[in-house]
Amino acid sequence: MGLPYDHPCLRLSLLPAPFFVRKVQAVTPDLLLKLSSDSESQEVFSITRTPEEVSVVGQCASDGDPEAKWRCFKIAGPMEFELTGVVCAFTTPLKDAGIPVFAVSTWNTDYVLVPKEKVSDAVEALEGHGWLFDDSVSHLHRKQR
Repeated sequence: MGLPYDHPCLRLSLLPAPFFVRKVQAVTPDLLLKLSSDSESQEVFSITRTPEEVSVVGQCASDGDPEAKWRCFKIAGPMEFELTGVVCAFTTPLKDAGIPVFAVSTWNTDYVLVPKEKVSDAVEALEGHGWLFDDSVSHLHRKQR
């Protein structure tokens, strides 16, 4: 049985700001200070630490930022943990279209970043697999089907 794509918790939105993905050596006091000073402009921000690395994901101040290389899709959420296969169902059409992803999961939902030059292709691939969007993608020029 497939996902109920018409369920409100699975509605997709494209967040308006560009994003960065950065690998850092460590979470330092300087980094935390910078992040806290930028926090008012940060709608989504994630620090993930593993034994091998520290990854930082967040919104850029503008499209002109040299790190503004990603756009972020948000699955509306909140989703019940019993709902399985959401990330797989989201990333499979993107894989099939040759679009790389960087995913961040939270308690309530998932965020999937794609290279900003691939965002229109991502929308087309996701819609082609039944995903529904809010009006956040209405400004995108979509390819003729």
